[in-house]
Amino acid sequence: MRELFPANQVIGFVASLALTVIALLVYFLDMSFTVGMVVLLLTAFTQAGLQLVVFMHAGESPDSDSIYLNTYYGIFIALAIVFGSLLAMVWGY
Repeated sequence: MRELFPANQVIGFVASLALTVIALLVYFLDMSFTVGMVVLLLTAFTQAGLQLVVFMHAGESPDSDSIYLNTYYGIFIALAIVFGSLLAMVWGY
């Protein structure tokens, strides 16, 4: 019976709930903007990685290397667009 219990999914679910509670504490504890943004970014990326690995089973498929490579490429493109837009529109270059 023990092998039928989804222990990894339960642990991932509890970790997701804990990360959500930590993110909510930013609002309820009235943190400064800088500290709040750092906490929110850390919890958001941690939870996204947790969801990818635990619930979407990214590491269990035979082509897990290409899944991770595409994920890193998507993150790189998103950051390039965000910082490129900031560079052009806000910082005046």
